[in-house]
Order: sequence, then C-alpha cells, then structure tokens
Amino acid sequence: MNLLLHICCGPCAAYPLHFLQQQGHEVRGWFYNPNIHPYKEFMRRIEALEAFARQKNFSVEIDRAYGLRDFLRRAVFHEERNERCALCYGMRLLPTAQKAAEEGFDAFTSTLLYSKYQNHALLKSMGESLAAQFGIQFLYHDFREGWQQGIDESVAMNLYRQPYCGCIYSEQERYDKSCRPRR
Repeated sequence: MNLLLHICCGPCAAYPLHFLQQQGHEVRGWFYNPNIHPYKEFMRRIEALEAFARQKNFSVEIDRAYGLRDFLRRAVFHEERNERCALCYGMRLLPTAQKAAEEGFDAFTSTLLYSKYQNHALLKSMGESLAAQFGIQFLYHDFREGWQQGIDESVAMNLYRQPYCGCIYSEQERYDKSCRPRR
C-alpha cells in the first residue's frame, strides 16, 4: 500500500516506520501538529524528525505553521483531558485523511498509535470514521508492541526525545504533580 504516516515526532516514528516497511508498504511521512507548545519544543521536534528522515532516507513533508493559537482557542472549551485529546486527535487526523485522499494514497495512519499514553480506541474510531468520510483506508495497528524497540532505536540515533505529549496541558501534567490524571 501507498501510505501516508502522520508523525508527531521523530522518535515515535522509528518503530511504526520499521513495521510498515517490513509489511511492504510504501510510506511517506507528514508532520502536522498544531498542538505543540512551546515554539522551541515545536522546532526541536521538527529538527529531530529531519535528523531521523536523513538517517533513514525517509521522505517526510513538514508543515512548519505553528498552530498553537488555533489549538488553544478550541481547547479552552474542553476542560476534561479526554475531550481535549479528542479535539487534538481530530485536529491532526482530519487534515491527514484529507491530504491522503487528495494526494492519492491508499491509506493513512499515525504514530499516535505508537504511544502507550494515547487513547487507542478513540484514535481507531476517529481514523475509521475519517476513512469512510474521505473514501480511503485507515490502517490501524497497535504499534505499542514496539515501544521499547522504538525508544532504543531513537536513543541509538541520538534523537531528541521529548518528555511530554506536546500540548500545554500535557506539559503541565508531566511536571505538576497536583494536576496529573488518575489512571
């Protein structure tokens, strides 16, 4: 399959790219993340992805528009973490599905499915819904199986590894113990 892979960061792309290529898919990456805060973090993630792409000889398109203002305008109305995450997933998966359909890809997927911190059921449901809307396939695979392999590879590649999801809320949850969600 000719596949568009939405990428949230370089380290999270390591295992999914390896898996997808082993399955025989032709993969092109797309970095589109209007949620990342602060701007320096956004730029560090782009630099890490560029380093990853060079080392892997992997084609990646990077949307360099810093979309934090739009994300915050929309997220402010969602007090609960699950609501904000759903908003954020939609803000990234909708343009990915649209791009994949417009550019003639067979399917799309996301490195969000690599993270053990993301809501896989919601990501799968949203991906499948968008696939139906745009007449394209959503390839769901639970990439968490390669969690440690991806970490080991990104460390060996000397890639910057971020300590939080990317949004201002996840940054606070990472460092402010008083607001961490209960699992």
